[in-house]
Amino acid sequence: MSMELPKPIAAYFAATNTHDIDAMLVPFAETATVKDEGQQRDGLAAIREWMDGTVRKYGFTVVVIGAADEGGRTVVTARVSGSFPGSPVQLRYDGCADLAPPKLVGDHCLCRGEGRAA
Repeated sequence: MSMELPKPIAAYFAATNTHDIDAMLVPFAETATVKDEGQQRDGLAAIREWMDGTVRKYGFTVVVIGAADEGGRTVVTARVSGSFPGSPVQLRYDGCADLAPPKLVGDHCLCRGEGRAA
């Protein structure tokens, strides 16, 4: 079932498509963790470095193609296009809606603090 994205998650995707790193970081908690490309980044400084690197390397854009509530967690399906092999790809962003306000984490787990990765 499709659903409207929670504001922090929608803001993250909007900022991602303009490659605005500062705005991309806003929804992330200080203790956020991102798991992507087989690596884990802990904390905002490491996440900023990851964001900057992936934007520079891949110049990607994201199109949300679906969102659903799965057991209280916002799960987003998106098509990601950029300068990487196999582009475009479909990714699943798994989130935590049980936290207020929700913060992003990533691989793309969208939650805060110790949230579990997808």
